[in-house]
Parts: sequence; C-alpha cells; structure tokens
Amino acid sequence: MNSITQDKSDFIRDIINSDLLEGKNDGRVKTRFPPEPNGYLHIGHAKAICINFGLALDYKGTCNLRFDDTNPVKEEFEYVDSIKQDIKWLGFDWQDREFYASDYFERLYELAVALIKKGKAYVCDLSADEIRQYRGTLTNPGKDSPYRNRDAEENIRLFEGMRNGDYPDGSKVLRAKIDMASPNLNMRDPVMYRILRATHHRTGDKWCIYPTYDWAHGQSDSIEKITHSICTLEFQDHRPLYDWFIEQLDIHHPQQIEFARLNLTYTVMSKRMLLELVEKKIVSGWDDPRMPTLSGMRRRGYTPQAIKNFCQEIGIAKADSTVDMAFLEHFIREDLNRNAPRVMAVLNPLKVIIDNYPEGCPEELDAINNPEDPAAGRRKVPFSKILYIEKDDFMENPPDKFYRLAPGREVRLRYAYFIKCESAIKDSKGNITELHCTYDPATKGGDAPDGRKVKSTIHWVSASHAIAGEARLYDKLFAVENPAKVQSGADFKDNINPSSLNIADNCMLEPSLAAAKPGDIFQFERLGYFCADPDSRAGKPVFNRTATLKDEWTRLKGKIK
Repeated sequence: MNSITQDKSDFIRDIINSDLLEGKNDGRVKTRFPPEPNGYLHIGHAKAICINFGLALDYKGTCNLRFDDTNPVKEEFEYVDSIKQDIKWLGFDWQDREFYASDYFERLYELAVALIKKGKAYVCDLSADEIRQYRGTLTNPGKDSPYRNRDAEENIRLFEGMRNGDYPDGSKVLRAKIDMASPNLNMRDPVMYRILRATHHRTGDKWCIYPTYDWAHGQSDSIEKITHSICTLEFQDHRPLYDWFIEQLDIHHPQQIEFARLNLTYTVMSKRMLLELVEKKIVSGWDDPRMPTLSGMRRRGYTPQAIKNFCQEIGIAKADSTVDMAFLEHFIREDLNRNAPRVMAVLNPLKVIIDNYPEGCPEELDAINNPEDPAAGRRKVPFSKILYIEKDDFMENPPDKFYRLAPGREVRLRYAYFIKCESAIKDSKGNITELHCTYDPATKGGDAPDGRKVKSTIHWVSASHAIAGEARLYDKLFAVENPAKVQSGADFKDNINPSSLNIADNCMLEPSLAAAKPGDIFQFERLGYFCADPDSRAGKPVFNRTATLKDEWTRLKGKIK
C-alpha cells in the first residue's frame, strides 16, 4: 500500500490520503495527463503535468499519458510529438504508459451499445441547431426530442447504420437519455456520438462516427483503472455526467477532482486564440518566444526547474485566480542567477580607442563565470586598444546621478582597468561615433593604488576579438493585463503590444559566445539573461532575451488576484 505523504499538503492530497486510510483502490494511486492533440502545450498545462505526474511520484504510483484524440478535424501528429517533447523537457516520464482514446474506439462503441440496450441512450435525428433549441436555458427546462422514445432494437439498428456510413454527416447523433429538466445543462440528454467523415491521424478512415469528449473521457479513465481523475474547474459541472455514465455501466469508477487552472496576466491560455495568433502570423509560430507555450518558453530560455518551482509555489487551489507574469519571471531569474554563466556583450556598440594603450599588444584578463557558483570557475577575455561599450554608457552632457562615462570622467571597465574619456568624435550629423580615452595600467583588475574611487563599472568587448551577433529583445505579447477580456465587437488581438519584439542586429559579443549552441543560456552582464536561438547561423549567433535583470516581483509581491 502507498504511504500517506506528510511533506506536502493540499486538498487533492487530503482526498488521496483519506482514500488510502479507507483502503480504496487497494491502496493504488494512478493518475493520467490527458491532453487533446489539437495544439501545443502552454504554461497552464505545465501545472497540470506537475500535479498529475507529481502525485504519482509522491505516492509511488503511476501516471499515464493519454491523448484524448476524439476530434480528427483538429488533431495532428505534430501536436502529439510536441506534447511528448514538452513533458520530457519538464523532466517527467510516462515510461510504457502511452495511450490514446482512439485505442478504445471499439470498446467505447460496445459500451454505447450497452447503454442503448439498457434504455439509457438513443439515436436522435434533430439537427445541431434543433438540439440547442430543445435543450432549454438555465432558467427554462428543455423538452424531449421526438426521437427519445425509440425502442432499443431500433436504436441499435440506427447506431450500427451510423457506424457503417449509411447516413450523411450531421444527420443523426447518439444521445444519452437522462433528464431534459435537469438544472445542470450537461445532463439534458448530451450527445455521445456524431457522424463525421474525417480522416483520423491514427485510425485513418476506419471510423465515420466519433465519440464526444464527455463520453470518451470518463470511460477511458475507467478502462485504464485510473483512481483519481484530476482536471480543471471548467469540468466541475460535467462531473455528474462523468459519474452517471460510469454508474449506468457499472464499471470501474475513478474519482474526478477539479482544481483551478493557471491564468497569467498579459497573456491568453485559449488554444483557439493561440492558434489564431499562429495562423494570422502575428507570432512566428507555436514556439515564438513571446508565446505562453512550453516550446516558446523553452526557446526563450525558461528552464524546466524554474517552471516547476513556480507551479509548486502557486500551489493547488479550488478557486480560479490570475497570477502576475512577474511572479513567473521571478522564478526564471532565481534559477538563472544560480546557473547561467556570465559573459559580456554590447547590444548597441560605441567604439572606444584607448590612446595610451600599446599598439598590437592584446592581453587576456581573468573573468568570473558565475559568482553564485564557485565551481563554475573562470575564463579568459581578450582586451585590446580598441573596445566597444554601450552607447547608453556615455553622455556628453550628463544629468545628475549619471555616473557612467562622460567627458573628463573616469569609470572602471569590468575585469580590466580604469579609463578616462578625453574626447568624443562626431560625424557630420552630430552623432558621436567614437570616444578617445586613456587608461591607468596600475588599476588592472582592482582599485587605484592612490585610493581614488569611481562610481560606475561598465561592460565592454574587444573590437578585434568580438563576434557580430543579433539580440531579440522580447517583452510581453499583450499590452493589457487581461487581453482576452474585450468589449462586444472588439478583438483580443487589438491588445497586442506593438513593442513586444525589438531587434538589436549589430551586437558585439565576447568571442566565447561563438561556441554557444541553441538552448545555451547566459547572463549578459548588466543587460539580462539571453538564450542562443536555433536561428543562429555561421558567423552570426542569435540570442533571445529571456528576462531582464530587474525583478519586478519585489515591487508586486503579493499581487495574486
């Protein structure tokens, strides 16, 4: 028998602990993660993955991966492959327990026939619009279909005809026979099967009828002997139907438990909306680094451990809430601060010539790879007479509290020397094109021997050693906190942030970054965290900004609505 966990506590674990104490399910804990292969997984799915696989790990049980592939119109192998990749990336393994609702199509058909024989299901000839009209409203009961009282023999014959392709698409459906006056609309004779001539990504053209999600889901759970069917709150009103089907069939009865889905500010979690962003080419694809998809987050440089830490911290609740995006970014920074090596890169370069530095005598300076990780060691960075610094690190007429480089002012170069700006060269339009500076060789890697101090340290790269690169500076995809909430006649896409992507295509990077592989993550000192992108090409690496260094959560702490 599985032991009761003591180190974690939430209402789902309370239910499981109670079941174990009562000896339910012979002490088994078996969960499943049941995605529909009609899109890429997003951060909300990560929470569900962590819950289902995490419960199985905590209770030494198992978790199945089951694709609820009951809608051939929207499902593709591409989505199946991406889902499996995302789960493995998060660090979970379903081992040999990969299943599909389509594995059970024959068994589901047999169970439907069993319901017909019991007088609990019937074939209905009403159109989809007529079914909606007969259904009633929240305040008015529905009314019986004129086909509701067909006898079992006729229903079986008609259902077999549906399977055999004897009728046009949409001309008949199989419905459960429950209660058209139920206060729960889901119990008003819901559709179980519809005629749909569409090629299924696994079964091809074998079937021309397909089960609805409500019918297939609970029976698939039962077939797999799932003990606890964990799902999100929108299925709470479907639970009576889930239970009704299983009770009528007298088969293994999993317990459906609902938890609050994850909602984030400045994004949308609807697969329909995300697909629209892809199809309208508002983003570059499902893995666009601005998307809340796991593939997009992976490309941007988010780490699986940071996402799991975030999901654990927000916990499991019974009521829907919205978490500020800054809270997720906090965990990204926290993980990368510990693990990302530091490098120097200049996104908007300004040439600096050190007039008193000897010609043709470059040197290598010691640089720390990560002060948070002593085991990360050190590296060598080249230094020479001509450097690049950020344009923003120089001002000809600086305001108060600007402590970086200015005419006559001295600053420290990271890991190198003090330099002093002697003059600035301008082009015909008055733009500063280069600075002439002097350096103090006695300040190499440390303070001035005479005790003088500087108020700023800036980063740099050696011009003769730098490699050219591109940096993609990502911001929130939407400009408002709740982009899905729009007024009548408006479109959620109207809330797109026009500055969600800016490209710095003339970056200068320290030479160590030439060896960066797609997915490698670094802290560009003073600039933020950056991840090497698959678009990198020979001679010009491309980096995506994962996050800035500034952690907004310190200001927004507690802002979970």
